[in-house]
Amino acid sequence: MRENARNGESADTSKMFALIGAGPMGLAMAKTLVEQGIGFQGFELNHTVGGLWDIDAPRSTMYETAHLISSCRMTEFRDFPMDADAADYPSHRELKTYFEKFTDHFDLRRHFLFGAEVLHAEPLEKSGDGWRLTWRDGEGEEHSGQFAGLLIANGTLSEPNMPVFKGRFDGELIHSSAYRSPKQFDGKRVLIIGGGNSGCDIAVDAIHHGERCDISLRRGYHFVPKYVFGRPADTLGGAIRLPMWLKRRIDGMILKWFAGDPAKYGFPKPDHALYESHPVVNSLLILHAGHGDVTVQPDVDRFEGHTVHFVDGTSRDYDMVLAATGYLLHYPFIDRSLLNWQGHAPHLYLNCMHPQRDDLFVMGMVEASGLGWQGRHEQAEMVARYIRGLRDGTGAAQALRARKARDFSRLTGGTDYIDLPRMAYYVDKTSFRKTVTGTIEDLTKGTA
Repeated sequence: MRENARNGESADTSKMFALIGAGPMGLAMAKTLVEQGIGFQGFELNHTVGGLWDIDAPRSTMYETAHLISSCRMTEFRDFPMDADAADYPSHRELKTYFEKFTDHFDLRRHFLFGAEVLHAEPLEKSGDGWRLTWRDGEGEEHSGQFAGLLIANGTLSEPNMPVFKGRFDGELIHSSAYRSPKQFDGKRVLIIGGGNSGCDIAVDAIHHGERCDISLRRGYHFVPKYVFGRPADTLGGAIRLPMWLKRRIDGMILKWFAGDPAKYGFPKPDHALYESHPVVNSLLILHAGHGDVTVQPDVDRFEGHTVHFVDGTSRDYDMVLAATGYLLHYPFIDRSLLNWQGHAPHLYLNCMHPQRDDLFVMGMVEASGLGWQGRHEQAEMVARYIRGLRDGTGAAQALRARKARDFSRLTGGTDYIDLPRMAYYVDKTSFRKTVTGTIEDLTKGTA
């Protein structure tokens, strides 16, 4: 038993799952749990839904000019399309509204405690007896309760991966997570460190608002324009699955047509094949480099006052350095040893299922080019159907339990992804979705 933090009533949660997070993944998980008749209690630190897409959320890393880097039709939930007049690449404001509409359409809000910060989760002493969860409400009061299982969906982009630099920088040094508005660049000489999607987008902001902008890159990237032949680039894929070597050849040729050769403007040549890392969906930075509006610098060696020394022996003075160096997976409320952590990420079956435990799932710890929220919805449906199958004692659920307990590897489709924290949970979209949807079919037959 526990005291309900919303209305002071006593409620038994020992047969319910605890769901942490009300961003896109948490909402998909909540929807599928409702559909499968699985009781749960949701917890969300913010006062509303949307996760990081609500720029005002306590731990949002969003910035004012942020938009989707995949098109809306390739990203939306299949059973809740975005509005017909939605932008091809919606802003964070449009997406916050989308998730609020999704929540209300499926009547999910009532399942969540808002303003609730989960502090600690630990399994009860006897295996299979569930979890003890401790959280703090909006008034600062702590609560605890017993739950049958734990579904972690608190996102992957909240814990800054801030490098340690040699020397001391006397100007303003921030991580991109602390960036909100282009006004932060007004009148400043700016250096952006890192060339991922956020780094390149933010560099374009700095070009327009700062006195000067450079970008420091440790490696080269493959650049993809947002539009090809007048259509969002990610909508052009054919229905026929091509071998990766042929897909790389064809897509690489198209990229050369539309993006040219970034090395011509000082960008390093990529040290990896196309799709071995997430491409940068941005053509504006190359445009500005061609206009001389931005200078590409090599990796940083050290700081000295306002001077940044680069590894090629050159140096330049700056007022502000912004490190767009990505994020680390962060589950501060649970002991790492409980998540089967290996390397940069937990090692889980289909990126979500613990090999030994049937009461612990990490949702949304998956990334792939073109996966979209529908791919994550499928992951949520699979887990919800598995939980129901275990409850109903189906053979399909028992078979899945045995399968996830055996040795398994991440579904990379044979792609050798580069060794970076953000790529540690990257999968091949086709292989992943085929396996997940096939598993859903098996579990569905088991409950028919």
